[in-house]
Amino acid sequence: MPKASELKLNVAVEINGEPYAVKKIEIRNPTSRGASTLYKVRFAHLKTKQKLDETFKGDDFLKEADCERVSVQYSYQDDGAYYFMNMENFEQYALDAEDLEGQVGYLTEGLEGLIMLLIDNSPSALELPSSVALEIIETAPGIKGASATARTKPAKLTTGMEVQVPEYIDQGEVIKINTSTGKFMGKA
Repeated sequence: MPKASELKLNVAVEINGEPYAVKKIEIRNPTSRGASTLYKVRFAHLKTKQKLDETFKGDDFLKEADCERVSVQYSYQDDGAYYFMNMENFEQYALDAEDLEGQVGYLTEGLEGLIMLLIDNSPSALELPSSVALEIIETAPGIKGASATARTKPAKLTTGMEVQVPEYIDQGEVIKINTSTGKFMGKA
C-alpha cells in the first residue's frame, strides 16, 4: 500500500472500491507549525476516464488497484492512437492521446521499460520509466566554459517537447529527462 507521499504519475490506486490512475500531484507545505504536508491529487477513473480530485496528508495510505501490470515497448503512433507491444507474448495494445495526457512527449519508437495497466484485459493507463533519454534537435549553440550550475536555455527534443538545459549543452546531444518533473537530469 503506497503512502500519499510516495504517489507517482499513473500509479493505479483504489478509491471507494473503484480503480483510478494518478494524473497530477500538487504538493502543499503549510507554513504553520505542526501542520502536515498536503498532497492534492487529480485522478482519472481507469474505465470511465472521469476526473476526481482528492487531498491527502503525506502519511495517508492508499490501496493499490487490482489490475494487471505488463511490460510493454512503444511501437508506433497512427491516427491519434499509440500502439504498444507486450514484451512477453507480443500482443498489441492501443491507447488514445487523451489516455496518455502529458506522456506523449517522452515516447520514442522502441522505448522499453514501460508498464501497461490492464483492467479486464483492456489497456487503461501507462506508467513511464523514471527517466528517458532524448536527443536535442534545436537549441542555441553551446557556450564553452559555461558551468553546470549556470543559466539555462530552451531546447527542443526529437518528440517535440521543450525543456530547459544548461548553456553548455549543444544541438545533437542526447540528454536524460525526469518523466515525473519534465526536467533535465544530465547527459545520457
